[in-house]
Amino acid sequence: MPRQQQPATRPVRRRSYDQFCATARALDSVGDRWTLLIVRELLAGPRRYTDLHADLPGVSTDVLASRLRDMEQNGLATRRRLPPPAAASVYELTERGHGLMPVLAALAEWGAPALAERRPTDAVRAHWFALPLLRALDGPACSGVVEVHLDEGEFHVRAGGAQDGETVYGDGPADRADARIALDVEVCLELARGGLTLAEAVEGGRVEVSGDGPLAAALRGE
Repeated sequence: MPRQQQPATRPVRRRSYDQFCATARALDSVGDRWTLLIVRELLAGPRRYTDLHADLPGVSTDVLASRLRDMEQNGLATRRRLPPPAAASVYELTERGHGLMPVLAALAEWGAPALAERRPTDAVRAHWFALPLLRALDGPACSGVVEVHLDEGEFHVRAGGAQDGETVYGDGPADRADARIALDVEVCLELARGGLTLAEAVEGGRVEVSGDGPLAAALRGE
């Protein structure tokens, strides 16, 4: 009986800039198209493949699968099986993957001025505004979860920084929010560009804050 051939394992790609430089080494891992946007999605917590594909409009299934495999092989993400009754696989960032958070935040700050006008072909998801908004929420001395309401949807962010193991932001409403704010995308972008502070937006009635706890009071300037 002929010996059954085992499927070959996919080798780690060796495409590299071949430069002894920290920036070049970093780009060897995250320089491919879509990789950093996948990181952006996974910063919100574990995601199923179908959810990732839905929130990355324009990526093909082949490219998404390839990038996720590369991220696993480069130690940026892992895949695990959820216990029943979910029985689904999710992708999540490793500690090294989470280390890209300040990189994404800096890119969001640098790119915010380019969002002066939304193009007809531009997709939008509410949680894409989480990273630009985090900088505006650095002010309050107290920390906690802020639920953000935009016309485009809801997401939640952790003001005042996150402890180890805590999610910095997430898609959808929070399980428990210490404060809630409602604003529109225009105000969100002004906050991201630094042309407006959260205190100014609240005082001017452009951001509505609700909640009874200390974080909500701090956001209202009380």
